[in-house]
Amino acid sequence: MKIVVAIDSLKGSLSSMEAGLSIKEGILRVCDAEVIVKPLADGGEGTVDALLTGIGGKEINITVTGPLGQKLPCKYGILEDNRTAVLEMAAAAGISLVPKEALNPLNTTTYGVGEMINDAIQRGCRKFIIGIGGSATNDGGIGMLQALGYEFVDADHVPVGPAGRELSKIKGIRTDGALKELKECSFQIACDVTNPLFGPNGASHVFGPQKGATPEIVEILDSGLQSFAEVVKTTLGKDTAAVPGTGAAGGLGYAFLTFLNSTLESGISIILKEIKLEDDIRDADFVITGEGKLDFQTAMGKAPIGVAKLAKKYQKKVIAFAGGTTKDAIRCNDEGIDAFFSILSLPMTVEEAMENSTAKSNLISTTVQVFRLIKTLQA
Repeated sequence: MKIVVAIDSLKGSLSSMEAGLSIKEGILRVCDAEVIVKPLADGGEGTVDALLTGIGGKEINITVTGPLGQKLPCKYGILEDNRTAVLEMAAAAGISLVPKEALNPLNTTTYGVGEMINDAIQRGCRKFIIGIGGSATNDGGIGMLQALGYEFVDADHVPVGPAGRELSKIKGIRTDGALKELKECSFQIACDVTNPLFGPNGASHVFGPQKGATPEIVEILDSGLQSFAEVVKTTLGKDTAAVPGTGAAGGLGYAFLTFLNSTLESGISIILKEIKLEDDIRDADFVITGEGKLDFQTAMGKAPIGVAKLAKKYQKKVIAFAGGTTKDAIRCNDEGIDAFFSILSLPMTVEEAMENSTAKSNLISTTVQVFRLIKTLQA
């Protein structure tokens, strides 16, 4: 029997690979099986760790400019081919890096994201996988682009700053200083939102408030993004502001799509291709997936559903494990998960359940019982 395991992290408890290896241990206590464990992430938090652990590579630690202009430690990964960098924009410009009282997207910048990319380029990377969730920014990506050598100038031809408040000042763009190596680079951007750059459904109106924007600030930022896009259209002849996803991360999606050789893709689609999961699923007997909590949001296309849909392409049975499940998790059955199981065995606090050793033990025990049943039915 061949079993493929690709489970997302149980955040705060187990990494993707820790969860997968716990499931493997449970299976092997019951069955003589070939168990393949693959890392899983959706392009957001944990993507770097998942791919480095599951595929191989090295962690790079550098100092970058944080969202408020402060210097801070940051990490990204270079995969074992030494040409592919895996980045999470939140590591340099994430909302978790800004104190709650200082949240204001007029003041935040993606400059550190550009510094990460620049560092990876200098180390020989030419392919990039970048998750852009969890941002504190609404600068249209100008901070990142400035770190890569682009210049944005005002009416007096003076370079503007890298924060969201500078967008409305931009009247011209200088591209001659951009890193020459960028022409050799390709960027896969993990982007799971479909918002355009500006307007009622754009970056500022939809995501600005959660980053600290008041209604007045939202209007300033939205107007700034619209003005910036018009300058880009006039200067560079590129009109991409209405493309779904350009509003992601405060317009960072727009910057990637418009200025760099980039594609905006579903995060889970990128990861599934990178870990080559389809190759292993083709001849598998069972596929195991899951995440910390299975609910209606899972059914809307999160990582476990990506795995399930790929498995159903080959008519494979799919089982999911989760730290907890909600009543509406039943919708996951309609999206390819044949059966799912909560790993909790006794009443306990959330804090107790999330302890690493407890989560491992519960996951192993639940897996053992599920595969005892499978073994009995196959006898």
